[in-house]
Amino acid sequence: MLEMKFGRDPRLRAVLKAAGYRFFPAYLWLVTRTLGEQQKFKAAETDGVLGYYNVLTPLYAAFHDDDKTFSLMWTEYDDSFPAFHAAYLADKARWGGHHGVLAKEGQLPPPNAYTVSCLPWVSFRHFAAHSCESKAYYFPSVEAGKLYERDGKTWMPLSLTCHHAATDGYHVDRFLTALQTAADSFERFLQDRRKGGRECGSRPPCGLFCLFSAPTGARR
Repeated sequence: MLEMKFGRDPRLRAVLKAAGYRFFPAYLWLVTRTLGEQQKFKAAETDGVLGYYNVLTPLYAAFHDDDKTFSLMWTEYDDSFPAFHAAYLADKARWGGHHGVLAKEGQLPPPNAYTVSCLPWVSFRHFAAHSCESKAYYFPSVEAGKLYERDGKTWMPLSLTCHHAATDGYHVDRFLTALQTAADSFERFLQDRRKGGRECGSRPPCGLFCLFSAPTGARR
């Protein structure tokens, strides 16, 4: 479990508040962006073929205050944070009030969707999500906990559960370090600086399944 710190200047929450953005979609975007920097976190198996998706889609829980239940929602990733934030708000406005397992009625999560969520009521020292299904599933699961104050700084517990067949401690360290660095310098993401649209670039659509490149000198 990692404790992310938001006490540096400028603080992430203060930057978001000043710019009129919400914390939760920023958290979703930061985690998805940082995971996407490493192919190993995007590994998947399709029709018995091992490969990876060019981007991941955050699959998160929408809380219903009226009956205290949750529904799963997802918002397609965009490498522009302002664009993703707008898409998140649009999804919430359209589907946030729909109850059931899946908020988006008549739709299934895309195959590149991974689980990322938050427990804003609980601070934890350990959290792990394990799948009991027999199918191959290599995507990580990310869970954040309740923010708290310590030593004049704001901290957030963060848990990363990943498949050891796809990732190792080296990849986890790279992810956690990059995530903290991005959170500490979030101001640079507040402008829409896309070149030609989404991260997919000239390879539409997002969620494209790709094959791992063969090692140099490997035989066919």
